[in-house]
Amino acid sequence: MKITYFLLIWLLCSWPAMVFSQDEQEKVLDELGDVNDAFQNFFFEALKQKAIENYDRAIEWLEKAAKESPNEGVVYYEIGKNYAYLKDWDKAEENFQKAISLNGNKPEIYAGLYDVYHSTNNYTKAIDVVLKLIPFDKDYREDLANLYERTQQYELALKVLDELDRDNGNNQERNKLRQRIYSKNSGVASTIQDLENRTSRTYTNEQDFLNLIFVYSNQGDTEKAFETAQELLSAKPDSKLAHLALYKFYLDKGHTARAIDSMQKVLSADEIDRETKLKVINDFLLFVDKNPSYESQLEQMIALFAEEENAPEVYENLGNYFLNKKNMEHALFYFEKGLEVNPRNFNLIKHCLLLQLDFKEYQKAETLSTKSLELYPSQPLLYLINGVAHLNNNNLKNAKTALETGLDFLIDDPQMEHDFYIQLSNVYEKEGNTQKMQELRNKAQKLNPK
Repeated sequence: MKITYFLLIWLLCSWPAMVFSQDEQEKVLDELGDVNDAFQNFFFEALKQKAIENYDRAIEWLEKAAKESPNEGVVYYEIGKNYAYLKDWDKAEENFQKAISLNGNKPEIYAGLYDVYHSTNNYTKAIDVVLKLIPFDKDYREDLANLYERTQQYELALKVLDELDRDNGNNQERNKLRQRIYSKNSGVASTIQDLENRTSRTYTNEQDFLNLIFVYSNQGDTEKAFETAQELLSAKPDSKLAHLALYKFYLDKGHTARAIDSMQKVLSADEIDRETKLKVINDFLLFVDKNPSYESQLEQMIALFAEEENAPEVYENLGNYFLNKKNMEHALFYFEKGLEVNPRNFNLIKHCLLLQLDFKEYQKAETLSTKSLELYPSQPLLYLINGVAHLNNNNLKNAKTALETGLDFLIDDPQMEHDFYIQLSNVYEKEGNTQKMQELRNKAQKLNPK
């Protein structure tokens, strides 16, 4: 199959400068047709300049090439791309349009023009271009739906979304777009009628039910939303998505056992995305905050979700919950569980270290702070905690090194500076150097007289 000129140019431009083989150059020249040596030199020099991101120079060489062969559309395509890299959108558009006039329906040129219109928020013109791109690449229909929504052409957007769902199945991003449209669309009655018609069909599309539930909820009609969720469960008893709607209604109505059962079904459902599951967890966390007798069920639910989703943020949220409840032992347990999943999370590191010091787990604090300093070598707090841990483990030399190093990284934090001086004074006190101890405590006293 003959390689197209524009694809070949794209491949060449994606390589570093000075690596164009003679064979590849000849293929490009064959596609270009009858061009002179000067054009060739100018054109390939432009490609080299573009490859090293020297876009201004690339444009200069391309303009020289254009003077040699004014009717080569690819030259203007390349000029347009370089102006786009420079964010000179007007000149980029001008040159892409000229390339189209010379080369006709080339998808690469339309793609460049689409980038211009999208970058400048000119969504009306972007729609015209995307309609020309779709025959070459149907994936652009996703863009078209979003553009219709941005230009408030909601009926057209929904029509495109229906086509995409029919061809490709449901998609979380498209569902979110639908819900944005339902929220903005002033024709709520017609939307409800459309969705009710959909849900009354023999074929059960769960997403149609969920969209109808969303619209009812958005209108404050919780009873109709609840009825629709029950209809979905009746039409499809094994539906996990139905429980995604039901759990919150059960919580609001005080049917906690049913709510927990629905939430567990949601959390174990492969077809429900992680972000949605996190929202379910957070909803129950808010409920438990007011109803602490359900803490054990919350912990079971967290364990179920975290095991399947490998989600440290869930452990962090649960740790924060127990921290606010002054249940430090549970808080430390969940912060440490989160750290097992994500050892680079600084908030988890900080919480674990501070609580380990509170519980006098100095060996654990020493090990964790030493390891964490490899990840965050300029964090004063880590040096402070590392110094305190070494001090309480009677590693006075290491304690002094950590505390003095941490002071070097400290910037404009009088309270932490006070703490460094106090801990350093404790090191010198253990060493028996009372003069240095008192000197440091005087410095601390000046920073915080209390």
